[in-house]
Amino acid sequence: MSGASLARRSGDRAKLLRRVTDVAAMVFGLFLVFWSVLPLYNMIRVALQEKEDVFKTDVLPTAPTLHSFEAVFTESYWLLKNFWGQMGNSFEIGVAVAFLTLAIGTLTSFTIGRLRIRGGWMLTNAALMTYVIPMSFLAIPIYWIMRRYGLGDTSLAVIAVEVTFATPYAIFIFQQYGASIPFELDEAARIDGASPPQIFFRIYLPLMAPALVAIGTYALLLSWNEYLYSFLLLSTESKITVPVGLGKFLNSDEAPWNYLMAAAIMYGLPPLIIYYVFRRHMSGGLTMGGVKG
Repeated sequence: MSGASLARRSGDRAKLLRRVTDVAAMVFGLFLVFWSVLPLYNMIRVALQEKEDVFKTDVLPTAPTLHSFEAVFTESYWLLKNFWGQMGNSFEIGVAVAFLTLAIGTLTSFTIGRLRIRGGWMLTNAALMTYVIPMSFLAIPIYWIMRRYGLGDTSLAVIAVEVTFATPYAIFIFQQYGASIPFELDEAARIDGASPPQIFFRIYLPLMAPALVAIGTYALLLSWNEYLYSFLLLSTESKITVPVGLGKFLNSDEAPWNYLMAAAIMYGLPPLIIYYVFRRHMSGGLTMGGVKG
């Protein structure tokens, strides 16, 4: 058999292998998409049905209606009577956590990375070490501390907890991103008479914009989805967040699943919109440098 024939057979086998691999990857990808979308579809299906039709096994909603969403909008069901107030509480906590995380993270990374304080790396490593202990393990100690200092049943307690857990990761990302910003920019600014605060606000922060968007979105979504500490630290009906309010559906003798799914869908829309608006900035802020030399 000639070398040309062997080469053709080898090429045909390689093409066949690539096709089989592509088909297998496509099938696996479709399975993952189906597996991911199925729970979301069931949420929508249940939300579009009346209570008595929820447990029917039909694939498509039977007699679909927007009555559940109307009940959420108008807060006409007793477990939804303060839904928009809870939404406001979640938004308030989320914005506060995002702002404080950005402020603490940028100031810390600037101080360690740009002012080059001695032993700064130890602070970063010590902050990351906090992730060794799961958040749930600290629930009781944090609850006791907040009660002892008079912060029980206040949004400040939840904000403090969320900022504590989000800040170490923010510092790490800001340091990694800030390392790609040339120090020559700082030196040139100092020659022109700029002070450290001026360098921070006029040079450091503008160049850190992609990382700021990424971490701000991360901190906002982290607090938006928080349930455990909101449940432990907030008890007054007017102060709880939506996850805690929705959790009460599971403790009720009569739980209309269609209302629960409709409220969950509406609560999930803001972070979904935020993610898709800033997704490019998030991927750039977490994976790319600020300035390429």
